[in-house]
Amino acid sequence: MPKPIYPLLLVLYSLLAAAELPFPVAAVQQQTLPDEQVLDGVIEAVNKSTVSAQTAGQVEEIMVDVNDVVAQGAPIVRIRNIEQRAGLEQAQASLREAQARFIEAEAEYQRIHSVYERQLVAKAQMDSATAAFNAAKARLEAAQAGVAQARESLGYTVINAPYSGIVLERHVELGESVQPGKPLMTGFSLDALRVVVNVPQRLIGPVRQYSQARVLPPNGGPGIAAEKLTFFPYADPQSNVFKIRVDLPKKTQGLYPGMFVKTAFRVGEDQRLTVPRSALVQRGEVSAVYVVKDRQVSLRQVRPGRVEGDPVEILAGLDAGEQVALDPIQAGVYLKEQRP
Repeated sequence: MPKPIYPLLLVLYSLLAAAELPFPVAAVQQQTLPDEQVLDGVIEAVNKSTVSAQTAGQVEEIMVDVNDVVAQGAPIVRIRNIEQRAGLEQAQASLREAQARFIEAEAEYQRIHSVYERQLVAKAQMDSATAAFNAAKARLEAAQAGVAQARESLGYTVINAPYSGIVLERHVELGESVQPGKPLMTGFSLDALRVVVNVPQRLIGPVRQYSQARVLPPNGGPGIAAEKLTFFPYADPQSNVFKIRVDLPKKTQGLYPGMFVKTAFRVGEDQRLTVPRSALVQRGEVSAVYVVKDRQVSLRQVRPGRVEGDPVEILAGLDAGEQVALDPIQAGVYLKEQRP
């Protein structure tokens, strides 16, 4: 399909105009831009949890405190392990005994089996040796399981961080006795964040249709594109709004749980006038561009829409096809030289 002639003529006209002026120019163009609805949201951590004790004992050491940064797998609390260590030693002793009994029963079984094959012993004696061997084998497996359980119980005396994050709250003190299920530490991770937004029911249809959103940081930086939108399947019966979780990219900087942010959801698209970002001049609260016509330059106030990234949306003050200077400083100098 051949390209439209009108945009090509605009580009050609811009190049010709730029060749006669000491600064580059560009044509005001009409583009299809997404129509967005901005709603309020609150940031929360995807990973936020409370670590609890899994064995009984006395808190012997606390390695971290509130606001400390902890790496994944790092120890955070140690519980006195005398009973658990004694249990492991007892289980290991039982395992050694079971191993000796098994070796003895296995040797007796092999001896009886060899004699039985020559039909020198009764079948009842062979059955008795087989039963003793199987019982010794079962006791050995039970002893091995007991050692594994005791070792696991000993491991519970050192509590490690389940993921990298920040300690939010400490629930125990040094020397305190704890039981299984007792909360020890609460923390969250900054590696994975999301925004929780309440969307009115009048907007839930187009929001679902496009499933696109941008989170607008409080510092006014560029919008952060959402990686995933999770829709709750029901509306709140009191407020009639739908809750949506907006997942942010991993390790997003500058945002923390509890912060209040704006979230722009795409709800459609529209034709808008746009100019390159470099053409926009900001003087206090006034936005303007240098308009070029017949090699004459004039400063004209405009009303921009979204000023994030490039291009910039212009709501009022320009018409499609007009030329604007891409270097406002040089255009300003040229304008002063034009005046008598």
